Amino acid sequence: MVTASLAEIKKALRTLDENTVQELCMKLAKYKKENKELLTYLLFDAHDEQTYITSIKNQLNELFFAVNPTTVYFQKKTLRKILRLVNKQIKYSGNKQTELEIRIFFCRKMKEARLMMRSNTVLYNLYVGQLKKIESAFAKLPEDLRTDYERDLNFILL
Repeated sequence: MVTASLAEIKKALRTLDENTVQELCMKLAKYKKENKELLTYLLFDAHDEQTYITSIKNQLNELFFAVNPTTVYFQKKTLRKILRLVNKQIKYSGNKQTELEIRIFFCRKMKEARLMMRSNTVLYNLYVGQLKKIESAFAKLPEDLRTDYERDLNFILL
């Protein structure tokens, strides 16, 4: 089976009636959990981005509370799990400001958790990778929004 391009899918969806499109969306949601999560974001959270960011931050707080401070192995494993969630939520939003806020919050929580980043290369590289992504998203923001985030950036860079 050859997969159709997005343009072809868009044309085909335009020819269908509303009920058929709704049925297709329901099949898509049943097929994969990630599709269901994306539809949930688009239907319920996309209209209020700030509430969406707050809910993600609350989830991250709970996950960071569960980080095991005794062994580096469990720290790395838990942080990767948290980072998968962060990346997925950022992908759903597609908004650079949302990405910046969530990534800054992630780095802030990493710093507050006092993990052994300097002594462990994997944790350090994970943190530095997030800093690079933050700088990339920061560069794409308009000038007036950049000033809002400069203080937070200075905190995580020190």
